[in-house]
Amino acid sequence: MPEGPVIVIMKDNLQQFIGKQVSEAYGKAKFDKSVLEGKVLKDIRIFGKQTYLIFDGFAIRIHLLMFGSYSINEEARPEDRLHLSIIFNDSSVYFYTCNVRLVGLDLLDTIDWEADVMSDIWNPEKAMRKLKSNPEMMACDALMDQDLFSGVGNIIKNEALFRIAVQPESLLGHMPDEKLNDLITEARNYSFDFLKWKKDATLQQHWLAHTKKICPICGEKLVKKQTGLITRRSFFCETDQVLY
Repeated sequence: MPEGPVIVIMKDNLQQFIGKQVSEAYGKAKFDKSVLEGKVLKDIRIFGKQTYLIFDGFAIRIHLLMFGSYSINEEARPEDRLHLSIIFNDSSVYFYTCNVRLVGLDLLDTIDWEADVMSDIWNPEKAMRKLKSNPEMMACDALMDQDLFSGVGNIIKNEALFRIAVQPESLLGHMPDEKLNDLITEARNYSFDFLKWKKDATLQQHWLAHTKKICPICGEKLVKKQTGLITRRSFFCETDQVLY
């Protein structure tokens, strides 16, 4: 699943379409695409893994899900994977294998933008309050909860937990405040490292735990396990990461 930093890159690539008028729209998305025709793209906002293309009176929400992708100025995937294409007078963008919805602009007012770990208005104090209110939640579930850490995915989860030496099944209520602060700090720090390395095409070279077999600290075998209520893959060291 594309994580927050990948969506930041997508937003940057889509900036060229702001201010342009739509001449045609089509695809498998289940709404009347003709409402886009003649409309001007006013803005692009992102919230974690979600992208909002904002027009007068409505927005198009794009969520790339597990295997979604996009292309600019050419159809790069088979037609049966094309969920939305937006054609402008001199350019175009295509979204594949994703969830696309038409939503009212009032929905944007309900989003807690301060929960986005890559946002300029990210609020770590609010994140701490949310963690404290969920003492029975596992650390791995907290990091993957988009209401707590919007934009964090499985790679960031595994790498952030390895950085702070905490096992994924640790309960928030058992973790000292220092470790909760570390969790909040590294969720954001690793997200920006992810962004830099993704742009440099070196992301996987920097993985310490995710998909790895041997701990780079002690040399012992890493545990690979489905953890949390949402059962996603975790990679961790039982020696160098503490279970709280």
